[in-house]
Amino acid sequence: MNRQKHPPAKRSMLNNVSLFTDDDDPSVKSDQLLISKISLPSEQPRRYFDVKKMDQLCQSIKKHGILENLIVRPSPKRADRYELIAGERRYRAAKKVGLKEVPVKILTIDDEQALQIALVENLQREDLNPVEETESILQLLSIHLDKPIPETVSLLHRMLDEVKGKVPHNVMGNNVVEAVEELFTGLGRMGWKSFVVNRLPLLKLPSEILEALRGGKLAYTKAIAISRVKDEQARSNVLHESIEKNLSLSEIKAIINGLKSSANKKVPKTVQKFYDRVSIVTTRLKKSQAWTDKNKRKQAELLLKELESLAE
Repeated sequence: MNRQKHPPAKRSMLNNVSLFTDDDDPSVKSDQLLISKISLPSEQPRRYFDVKKMDQLCQSIKKHGILENLIVRPSPKRADRYELIAGERRYRAAKKVGLKEVPVKILTIDDEQALQIALVENLQREDLNPVEETESILQLLSIHLDKPIPETVSLLHRMLDEVKGKVPHNVMGNNVVEAVEELFTGLGRMGWKSFVVNRLPLLKLPSEILEALRGGKLAYTKAIAISRVKDEQARSNVLHESIEKNLSLSEIKAIINGLKSSANKKVPKTVQKFYDRVSIVTTRLKKSQAWTDKNKRKQAELLLKELESLAE
């Protein structure tokens, strides 16, 4: 049987990022630049900035200045202008506190190299959320394999099918498998199998849940659990309640189990919504401080007796 041939993957820059930030490298220049000459690129890996942490950074810059250089390159579109590659938080904070100049390292690199460095820097953040991490790794793989993202996702799934014996062995070609393994080894975060099984499904989550994950409002284990609620309104209710009350995973699962139990009874939609409200309010009461307030507790006891009477 003839093996399918694949072009060799592009050489990864993961192990060479330091070359572009080394002061001894002749292609790197350190300087002070007017912040007005720096602009953001059209494609930025980072989308969410924690407001509290941004304020803390602003205070630090006011007191100590910028301690780590921004990384820029000459703008490919405008002369005497520069495009930011890495350090967007520092750039935004510097503008916010009114700095006129910022310390930079100027690299002479192309679009693809600039994007790779930006993606790697994004992956090195301490506050990186799982959605941004997944998207950044996927973009790096796309560049590394020289394939569009949809093709890269399909390739990863086919690799997993090969491991599971669902497709013939070596159908992918050894060079492709090695290229994928090389990138994940260089990142040192997780194996490619774990990425396919546990991280790629995050990108298919309902948009509301995906945005909560991006904003750091929800752990991804909770997001996966909530995403399994099929009814859109009920799912939205559970999501907002989970964020507002910071419910634990076990509390979220208890609510979801209550919703499933009600759904199995095939009750009318209006009654189902009532069941959902009862389940959510019960969970809220358990977590609230109402029980420590004598007046509120008496009021709740009266309402509870009325509900018990109705139930009988």
